[in-house]
Amino acid sequence: MRDFWDQHAATFDQEPDHGLLDAEVRAAWAAVLLPLMPPGSASVVDLGCGTGSLSVLLAQAGHDVCGVDLSPRLVAAAQAKADSAGVPAVFVQGDVSQPPYAPASCDVVLARHVLWALPDPAAALKLWVNLLKPGGLLVLIEGRWSTGAGLTAAECRALVLDVRGEADVTRLDDPALWGREIDDERYLLVSRS
Repeated sequence: MRDFWDQHAATFDQEPDHGLLDAEVRAAWAAVLLPLMPPGSASVVDLGCGTGSLSVLLAQAGHDVCGVDLSPRLVAAAQAKADSAGVPAVFVQGDVSQPPYAPASCDVVLARHVLWALPDPAAALKLWVNLLKPGGLLVLIEGRWSTGAGLTAAECRALVLDVRGEADVTRLDDPALWGREIDDERYLLVSRS
């Protein structure tokens, strides 16, 4: 898996929702994510951070962001992106199934298009929730892709409800988020408790 993502690191940001290079796409993601964040400077862990586009977006809004990804090349690209933007986000190479962070160490756990790809999503979610401080926020962006891969919103919600008391789902079908029309199921799941 690491080799697969290393091979795609150079072209990863060409997808509009990966690189957030288009101002409209970037603004759409900011409008979705920034209002969810706790006030002030929240500590955010971005699991499966890719090239760090969402991490940098959050860091530019004043949040303290750390990211982890399996691919060393994606981690290097994320760190370069943060450095270029002048934000103090820190990225490490690691397995999001076993995040390299202490329990109760962050205000927000964010993962985009990651949970569905893990061998044991339920076990990963338990670990992710343990990273949160009391009252912490779990933010998942997932989908059931047109290829048939992924998790439906109902499946993801059930997994989260096994470890938390709340799981609110919002469809993410606005083309501005993806840089194009979509015909599959994409959603945001937010759990505050």
